[in-house]
Amino acid sequence: MDLPESLTKGVNKKNVLYVGGISDDVTIDILRAAFIPFGNINDVILPMDHKTQKLKGFGFIDFELPEDAADALDNMHESEIFGRVIKCSIAKPIKNLNKAVWSSDDYHNEENSENNKNTDADD
Repeated sequence: MDLPESLTKGVNKKNVLYVGGISDDVTIDILRAAFIPFGNINDVILPMDHKTQKLKGFGFIDFELPEDAADALDNMHESEIFGRVIKCSIAKPIKNLNKAVWSSDDYHNEENSENNKNTDADD
C-alpha cells in the first residue's frame, strides 16, 4: 500500500544522504556528477544562507534506491571534492516540523525546573 506524499514528506527512507564540508565552489551539477556513479538521483539540494547568499557548506542527495545511497556513503565518506574532505551520512528526518517548541511536555517541564532553580537560588 502506497501512502500519500503528504504523509511521507519529511520521512527518510534511508535514500537521502547528508553531505557536509562542501566548498563554496561546488554546484548542484558538480555534486550530482560526483554521486551519479552510485545510482539514479532524484534530487540534489544545496541550502543557501539567505543573508549572505552563500552556500551553507552542506547538501542533500536523494537517491532512488536506499542501496544506491548506501553505496555512495561507503565510497564517498571522507573523500575529497574541490580540495575539501566531505563527510557523508544518512540524513536524519526533521522532527517537529509543524509544532511549536512549547507544545510538548518536555518544554514545560524544562521551563518549570529552570524556574524552580531560580527560586531556590533566591532563598
